Amino acid sequence: MTNSATSSTDLRFSGRVAIVTGAGSGIGRATAVALAASGARVLGVGRRKEALQETARAHSRIAILPLDIRGDDAAQTVVAAAVERWGRLDVLVNNAGATAVMPLAETDRSVITELFGLNVTAPSMLAHAALPYLRESSGSVVNVSSTYGHRPLAGGAHYAATKSAVEQLTRSWALEVAADGVRVNAVAPGPTATDVLVAAGLAPEAVNSMLAYERDRIPAGRLADPGDIAEWILRVADPAVTHLTGQVITVDGGLELV
Repeated sequence: MTNSATSSTDLRFSGRVAIVTGAGSGIGRATAVALAASGARVLGVGRRKEALQETARAHSRIAILPLDIRGDDAAQTVVAAAVERWGRLDVLVNNAGATAVMPLAETDRSVITELFGLNVTAPSMLAHAALPYLRESSGSVVNVSSTYGHRPLAGGAHYAATKSAVEQLTRSWALEVAADGVRVNAVAPGPTATDVLVAAGLAPEAVNSMLAYERDRIPAGRLADPGDIAEWILRVADPAVTHLTGQVITVDGGLELV
């Protein structure tokens, strides 16, 4: 990736500290690397230690914390790890999440609970734990939503509902903490070339079929690369962008237009 997010002359986050969840792969890894390349000290958080180690090898300014952010004390542990290591916190990227293919006829209570636990409750607790430090630094929260946070998804209604919740949290938090100098925005990716569908338990053939279908619908003619999304996460978190808050930026190659 050769965009401004990873340019060696782009140090817009110099002296800043960021937490990125779901940093072991995909959008989270791309975001952690892009923030580090732009001068930030980054704490990459995720459940898979080996995947996080691979992310950390991509840049010397990335430290890692293998941890399940759904745990009762996880949010405090994550924030404390960053603050104790570097003395401040400027950016929280709530990227970790899961999807599920679950038609209404196959609805499973445990799947709903797990989706909301990871996609809604965990980022809420992280934002809560980070808020005192973000107030001190006039920092920002970037939530990762989805184009399906504001459009229907047949067969994936509960996933879409979690992302719709993320977008309402974004707007409501932004209104609540604006007077404190803290900004809250969201980036909503369209179909992106990551392993999220494989992680959801779909067979490779089904994943390839779904991605081909999505690719054919996107006016830009391709799936997003994780770096495309990371660039927009950096843009909305940029310390120089002081007047943007409560916004959901959709990055989907024009899919919303069709």
